Amino acid sequence: MAKIALKVDVDTLRGTREGVPNLARTLERFGLKATFLFSLGPDHTGWALKRVFRPGFLKKVSRTSVVEHYGIKTLLYGVLLPGPDIGRKAANEMRAIDRAGHETGIHTWDHVDWQDGVRHRDAAWTKAQMQKSHDRFVEVFGHAPVTYGAAGWQMNEAALEQLDTWGIAYSSDGRALPNLAPYRIAFSQGKSKHVQYPTTLATFDELIGIDGANAFDAAKQILAVTQSNPNDQVFTLHAELEGQKLLPAFELLLAGWLDQGHELVTMGELHQSWLATKQLDKIAVLPLTWGEIPNRSGELMIQPA
Repeated sequence: MAKIALKVDVDTLRGTREGVPNLARTLERFGLKATFLFSLGPDHTGWALKRVFRPGFLKKVSRTSVVEHYGIKTLLYGVLLPGPDIGRKAANEMRAIDRAGHETGIHTWDHVDWQDGVRHRDAAWTKAQMQKSHDRFVEVFGHAPVTYGAAGWQMNEAALEQLDTWGIAYSSDGRALPNLAPYRIAFSQGKSKHVQYPTTLATFDELIGIDGANAFDAAKQILAVTQSNPNDQVFTLHAELEGQKLLPAFELLLAGWLDQGHELVTMGELHQSWLATKQLDKIAVLPLTWGEIPNRSGELMIQPA
């Protein structure tokens, strides 16, 4: 059957300290490795409250119990409480993932600032934010990152160019339909050196609450897609969700995928499999494109149809 890459986005201090170790224990029990992408700077989750005026945001909050998953304290960071430095306060939890043999990469420096601002920021701001995250990653892990995955599936052309400057070979920064087709980004001066592997499967928070679905219903919906679709996939989970309250449903999903015969891999392993078959020699070169995903507010970087 197909390969399904497990990409873990880690957004907050609580997610790093609690959700990440929970996921590591679960993955160890299943004999699996995943790609963990870390937020490395300040946790300003409270800044996200300004999204209340974005179409669809309140509906999503009501469906996915943000307070329950993130906690009151996290939601006050940057508002009534100073935003803690995740890379300083949770470096031990990050290093433990690296030592356990999981793949580690960069998610962002400041998650909310990046997600809400990068699309309209200039190259200087973008590169400064990215360099902070790169420097902190090297400080924490003692080696350079091999991959990247954008916070909130938000990028701009300068950010994508910076991945090439760093020598990143593969990244997962956008979304696509559940039929993985890696591609390179079209720049004005040519094509990107790195390959994009977009998230192809719906996330738990995009399915929970739709037509009354709970977390276990969401897992079954995802399994229904992978049962009938033989193509490689990328699945994004969150340390704050599947690493905590949604962990039992995520375990059901893992067991279901293994029963279906899929190979669960890291992003690096997925990339190597495409390299080995030389399929990357003939992939498409596509422009940076924006669009909407069902049950998620705002526009994201998406793979053009």
